[in-house]
Amino acid sequence: MASVAGSSTLMASISCRKPNQASNFNAVSLAIKGNSFPSLKSCSAPSRFRVSCAAKPETVDKVCSIVRKQLALPEDSAVTGDSKFASLGADSLDTVEIVMGLEEEFGISVEEESAQTIATVQDAADLIEKLISKE
Repeated sequence: MASVAGSSTLMASISCRKPNQASNFNAVSLAIKGNSFPSLKSCSAPSRFRVSCAAKPETVDKVCSIVRKQLALPEDSAVTGDSKFASLGADSLDTVEIVMGLEEEFGISVEEESAQTIATVQDAADLIEKLISKE
């Protein structure tokens, strides 16, 4: 177990699980200030590592609702955290309108560079929580 201190106010610990000696690490558990983020997983390529801190389910649900509204999708349409805006039929203008709706709903301001990295509902929810936590 490794411990990391980012500053005097932020303490994090990282632990890696290795399923057997022949494979690379496939999961990492991160704890910050007592909150656990078990969703950190490695990508399929052993040389790459992807960190995915999942947003709260309530945030994802709210984003799903906003996406449905902006794209005029039926209420029972399948929109989840994994849903890509493009696969839901959103073009670049729709994506801008979705971001504007998210800014209004959550009282945040999304920089253009950050907005361009949003491809899925989960990306949007993660960015929202990141921006809210900075306030």
